[in-house]
Amino acid sequence: MMGAVKREPLDARLSAALPDTVDLRLVVTDMDGTLVDGEGRLPAGLDDAVAEMRERGVLFAPASGRQMANLRAVLGAAVDDSPLIAENGSFVVHDGVEIHSATISPDEARAAITAVHRLVSEGHDLGAVVACKERAYTERDDALFSAQIGIYYTAHRSVEDLLALPLDTVLKVAVFDFDDVESGTAEAMRAAVPTVQTVVSGKHWVDLMSHGADKGRAVSAIQDRLGITPAQTAVFGDYLNDLGLYDYSELSFAMANAHRGILAAAAYTAPANTEDGVLRTVAALMARLPAGRD
Repeated sequence: MMGAVKREPLDARLSAALPDTVDLRLVVTDMDGTLVDGEGRLPAGLDDAVAEMRERGVLFAPASGRQMANLRAVLGAAVDDSPLIAENGSFVVHDGVEIHSATISPDEARAAITAVHRLVSEGHDLGAVVACKERAYTERDDALFSAQIGIYYTAHRSVEDLLALPLDTVLKVAVFDFDDVESGTAEAMRAAVPTVQTVVSGKHWVDLMSHGADKGRAVSAIQDRLGITPAQTAVFGDYLNDLGLYDYSELSFAMANAHRGILAAAAYTAPANTEDGVLRTVAALMARLPAGRD
């Protein structure tokens, strides 16, 4: 039943596509556009659903561009013993232990910040977020920008000049553009800092990260730590920053309203995030666990 909330079963077409039996051990899901609905709300009964998964030997792991502190604040007790993948795979923690992290160099961080300053001077309505393990930093503190940052960063502070910060522990520089980042900002940032990985993580977001930072590599680190295989791993995503997940799972799902690149990469389709797609699909997978996993 997947918790106290009765969930609508998958339609016959989606259900028929699934394997008859799955040895599911790990569920990894993106947050925005995937687990949360169109209003940014978590699915009803998530805590109970995760508790039931845990009782049946299945770990739940969020994999997000969000900050670690934000994942803990938003998901609360549901993820007390979960692996947490933050900052698009740049930072992974399980049971209070850091199991993977990847930073960019101070020179790369400075180049990214300088590029943002240049774009702003040219009239672009955007701002940078310098994301470190414990806190994120911004220069813009206007209400509209701060409202966007507050969704994804619980621990953040505005400073006068990002270039004045110590930049030796930067996980990523994220850029929020009130326009579509694929209309020019993403390419400008890619050209400005060619030595880092530039990933479009949403219509308005582009992240500059180490080439060692990737949601897929984060999942691999968790699998190695826990002895879990790709065949025992289900992943859910909707946007291009989720692509790495699909290299480490044989139960890979794209949300029905996902980016076309994700729909092409996934083995299966889940209902849209606006239709409780993740937990409805997980319920169907749980019903296919082998005997003895009750």
